[in-house]
Amino acid sequence: MKYGVQLYTLRDYCKSVEATTSTFRKIRDIGYKYVQISAVSEPKDVKELKKILDDVGLIAVSTHTSYERITKETEKVIEEHKILGCEAIFCPGLPIELHNKEGYLKAANEFNRIIEKIKENGLILGYHNHGIEFEKYNRKIGLEILLENCPELEVEIDTYWVQYGGGDPAYWIEKYKGRVSQVHFKDMGIIKNQQVMPPIGDGNLNWERIIKACKKAKVKYVLVEMDSPTIDPFEALKKSLENLKNFGIKT
Repeated sequence: MKYGVQLYTLRDYCKSVEATTSTFRKIRDIGYKYVQISAVSEPKDVKELKKILDDVGLIAVSTHTSYERITKETEKVIEEHKILGCEAIFCPGLPIELHNKEGYLKAANEFNRIIEKIKENGLILGYHNHGIEFEKYNRKIGLEILLENCPELEVEIDTYWVQYGGGDPAYWIEKYKGRVSQVHFKDMGIIKNQQVMPPIGDGNLNWERIIKACKKAKVKYVLVEMDSPTIDPFEALKKSLENLKNFGIKT
């Protein structure tokens, strides 16, 4: 497995071309090589973004791209991902009105409509979970309904949000073996009885079990993310990397 950074963690440091360039250099200096593009305000031009990545030595393995853009601007999204050299397009969530049984079925039909075109262009289409997809409808959670009705859709398991939704992250990673090439590593801890997102390994998730599940499921990339880090985000990424290496993830 290879480790990388989900750039949503650093969204406040990517609001200008200069800031994004500096942020990318810091990521590389910490020791990360791979990133998932998300919430980068500038540059907006994909070719310029690719040049910055190349100049600092980072590789974009995937993006978070909205459901609306994926389903309505499919060809443009494909073109952008080819420019970036990404392997996958991940939908970060559905519009709130689709978070019900009928909505998951509608989304599955939309993904089925476009997924062959995406695959023909050498790209993976996948879906990233939060906690809301773990609500049950006739004994099946929303995530199951979506994935069962779009069998070629990958899932990008987010460990924190699975736990938040009452699930076992390792179980859900193993369940979708062969359909989970990228995973969000996000820890869950408690401070003053509030759930928080500390550096990976400093919280309470069972990382030994999660990493075993990732290996079993043949996960290719584990992407470190903290929506709201408990410490400086760059220090949090550094500490997370140190812990990942101690867990035996070396690549």
